Amino acid sequence: MNGKRTSLVISRALSYALLIFLVAMCLIPFVVLLINATRNHADIQRGFSFVPSSQFFVNLKNLMNDPNLPVLRGILNSLTVSGLTALCATYFSALTAYAIHAYDFRLRKIAYSFILMVMIVPTQVSALGFLRMMVRLNWANSFWPLILPAIASPVVFFFMKQYMEAVLPVEVVEASRIDGAGEFFTFNRIVLPMMKPAIAVQAIFTFVSSWNNFFMPALLLKSQDKKTLPLLIAQLRSADFMKFDMGKVYMMITVAIVPILIVYLFLSKFIVRGVTLGSVKG
Repeated sequence: MNGKRTSLVISRALSYALLIFLVAMCLIPFVVLLINATRNHADIQRGFSFVPSSQFFVNLKNLMNDPNLPVLRGILNSLTVSGLTALCATYFSALTAYAIHAYDFRLRKIAYSFILMVMIVPTQVSALGFLRMMVRLNWANSFWPLILPAIASPVVFFFMKQYMEAVLPVEVVEASRIDGAGEFFTFNRIVLPMMKPAIAVQAIFTFVSSWNNFFMPALLLKSQDKKTLPLLIAQLRSADFMKFDMGKVYMMITVAIVPILIVYLFLSKFIVRGVTLGSVKG
């Protein structure tokens, strides 16, 4: 009996030690980022230190007063693109998943398989053709090419479909139809409230993915007033050596992650529930 208890204590101790190690490994980059955001370029060049400096507000002022770097405009652009992308991806993916889940039509399995096939195609494969089409439509320097493709998000659709199989019995939809409710009324007033955890999870993931997206904005956005934060960070990072300031770079990255943290804090209570239920088939 004592041997089993000792084994259990050792096992728990090792598990906790491993978890603490993993948490530390995840947090170290953020600690380095925040500390370097408080240091000037010369201090950073001398090497890393765990002691914060007093240059935080100096770096912030230098960043905000840079005439070649419209930071506030970049934040607004990223919020616009990421917010609308998350909205389109979650709503229309849930709507598509609802159609596949609740309707029994002849090509349902083929449609489902086709959507899953699209999921495995990398963005880079179709980027050139997509860019040429946007140029012909005169959309090459606008936000629409970054937002509208989110309507067709196979990964978000797949998660929504799995979640519906766990929490949405078809009988609920049939009962709503018997009571005379229309299809969009059923979806908007009955299905969507049941999908809140899944919508919150995918909204966070889609928002963060769009917020950090560099590849497509770099191809499409050329005007300075249209650039998103990843483009501005790259622009600051590639500045002339004589004007290069690592303190500003770290401050820029710090400013860029603040909205993501805010979104996560507001929606984090849904993550565990959404991921857990989404992985279980009813």
